Amino acid sequence: MTAFPATARPVTGMIYLSRLLTDRAMSHLHSLGAPLRVGSEAPPSRSELEAGIAGASAAVITLTERVDAELLAVAGPQLKVIANVAVGYDNVDLSATHAAGVTVTNTPGVLDRASADHTFALILAAARRITEGDRLIRSQEPWVWGPRMLVGLDLSAGATLGILGYGRIGQAVARRAHAFDMTVIACSRSRTPGSVEDGVTFVDQATLLRDSDVVTVHTPLTPQTRQLIDASALEAMKPTAYLINTARGGVVDEAALMAALHRRQIRGAALDVFEGEPRVNPALLDTPGLVLTPHTASAGEATRDTMGILAVDNVAAVLSGNAPLTPVR
Repeated sequence: MTAFPATARPVTGMIYLSRLLTDRAMSHLHSLGAPLRVGSEAPPSRSELEAGIAGASAAVITLTERVDAELLAVAGPQLKVIANVAVGYDNVDLSATHAAGVTVTNTPGVLDRASADHTFALILAAARRITEGDRLIRSQEPWVWGPRMLVGLDLSAGATLGILGYGRIGQAVARRAHAFDMTVIACSRSRTPGSVEDGVTFVDQATLLRDSDVVTVHTPLTPQTRQLIDASALEAMKPTAYLINTARGGVVDEAALMAALHRRQIRGAALDVFEGEPRVNPALLDTPGLVLTPHTASAGEATRDTMGILAVDNVAAVLSGNAPLTPVR
């Protein structure tokens, strides 16, 4: 992503940053020359968020900050833009920002590869039982190699990957799956079941759940996708299948998933996101066949730099009287 051109500056108005970005992104923000109000590395409390945004012309926030009509009222009428350092924007009430005349931007396109890499890392960790093997070694319990020891799924032996949601990240995951010689099917609102694109066959959701050895979720969180993977969806999957979620926690019914894993209804799962994030249901920790990571799918060094820089460039554009680079439509 090209940085906002210096010739379009100076930037006027105070900028509120709810949480510290990477060093490169912070340097980029300071280079704007605008007055700054900067939070800490930890998520702000609601009162800290309100105090930070009050009087600001722009706010750079993360997915942990909830933007609603009440916060916009506290911010004041001079607020022009909210730059969300994420692709998803379910933390922002778009009807409220539209009514207030506030532009909202996100960071699409710059984290696709990192998120797809992490998705595949979780697929491999779950299917090849990596974390189970790690725990076994660290326990210092005696072990001897055996033909039945920690046997998992061979991805490259004809396994089928089902991708729910075929946006940029889903497409990047498909490219990685092809490198593993997997059969790839996908479910997308914009593709017709039966069509084929770049080696991916599009199917309906029922077919995808029934035929996939690994189901990976890449849909945004909307009222239509909340708990998309529920008890009935899990029942429709193969008993040897794995579920991967690097999208949003609310897309998966965690209680239903835990029940399915305890009953061995599916073979395993991996979650990077959680329903009550950042709180994680303690029962997940004792659920068999489950790999957990703390919402780190985009946590590549270059990716996090670029996400922050793009958010800053969106702010610079709007405060300079130009169109935002990546507005949320």
